[in-house]
Amino acid sequence: MSRRQRRLLLIGLALGVLGLAAALALSALRETIVFFHSPTEIAEKNIQPGTRIRIGGLVKEGTIKRDGLEARFEVTDGGNSLPVVYRGVLPDLFREGQGVVAEGVLDGSGGFRADTVLAKHDENYMPREVVDALKEQGYWQHGVKQ
Repeated sequence: MSRRQRRLLLIGLALGVLGLAAALALSALRETIVFFHSPTEIAEKNIQPGTRIRIGGLVKEGTIKRDGLEARFEVTDGGNSLPVVYRGVLPDLFREGQGVVAEGVLDGSGGFRADTVLAKHDENYMPREVVDALKEQGYWQHGVKQ
């Protein structure tokens, strides 16, 4: 084998290993990505129960019910609502009419079992997707405190 052929073989092997590493990294990343959805998107899409997702919107007025560490409430985007069950300590900023992002799984009964709840105190810290979904439903007014 000539020097040039060895160099080309080495470069080819290096590119192959680099491509394999990139494919493995992207595959692992795809498995850990949690997509964000509004209640309306969940109603429109056929998301399978047990799928790990994030939901966001506003805590619907009059829906918070607490029983010890278990809290039940609904997340709304103005068009649709999704009942949420969360077991744990809720954030201090969590209250009715405030923005919330919850991460968990859809259960078979059309509800959502959250294992993480993040409360947002104003539109400046609300994810863009939540604001956009609320604006589409005509429920969001920029600059107006909820």
